[in-house]
Amino acid sequence: MTPPAPDDAVGTDLCAMKDLTFAASKYGERGEPARHIMVVATNESDKECEIQNAPEIMLGDAQGPAPVMEGTEADEPFTLAPGEKAYAGVLATGGNRDTYEVTFMTLTLGSPGGEAEAEEPVELEMPTEGSFQADDGQRVTGWQPTEGLAMRPVTQS
Repeated sequence: MTPPAPDDAVGTDLCAMKDLTFAASKYGERGEPARHIMVVATNESDKECEIQNAPEIMLGDAQGPAPVMEGTEADEPFTLAPGEKAYAGVLATGGNRDTYEVTFMTLTLGSPGGEAEAEEPVELEMPTEGSFQADDGQRVTGWQPTEGLAMRPVTQS
């Protein structure tokens, strides 16, 4: 029996904040309020990495990260080759609640399964000029390999 090649035995590391760059953009009709936001993570490293779960996104002075929309996290981590992207959708307002003004957003990958120390969050560039409104109905999707998979649950809410 032939032993596995060294690359087969190692596996792919989880993506770390240092491997990725992040961007946020308003998603939807021009002139409409920023209710739907798309977050894109791009693998800027020179190696493959796996991304999993959902980003921890804080909209302004919220009391905690936006909760993850049920059923939107991928069952398994997926691999990002150098230059490839992962997508997450943010629903800023769930409707029928008191709103507050968001002037900054932060993101971290969290600590998947407690396997590693959580990394420091990064501040995302605002998807609109100035600010936008959010409420306690905000939600985020899990990381997805396509824009459509990330944004469909958000835009249908």
